[in-house]
Amino acid sequence: MIVCMTEDGELGILPGHIPLVAPLAIGVARLKKNDETYKVAISGGFMEVRPDKVTILAQTAEKASDIDVARAKEAKERAERRLQAKQDDTDFRRAELALKRAMNRLSAGGK
Repeated sequence: MIVCMTEDGELGILPGHIPLVAPLAIGVARLKKNDETYKVAISGGFMEVRPDKVTILAQTAEKASDIDVARAKEAKERAERRLQAKQDDTDFRRAELALKRAMNRLSAGGK
């Protein structure tokens, strides 16, 4: 089973699912195989579903075990400072996305 966050909400895929293509949002993909669950922090992209396989084309993807939690915390704090500064030259959309990505990495990393 694969569970991903799409732009329309969370989507779970089981074997034999109908074909579809879905745009992915920033979120944690959960891959369940046998009794193991793997988490991957994904920052946008697309998911293509076929009855026998799922292909994820992500802008960025990082396995939970590869996430540098300290670096993700620093990125979160940096983005929060930029949003709180309220300076005219701050690109708020970019800062919001940076904050979402950092929080997503922390969520996937289990911290």
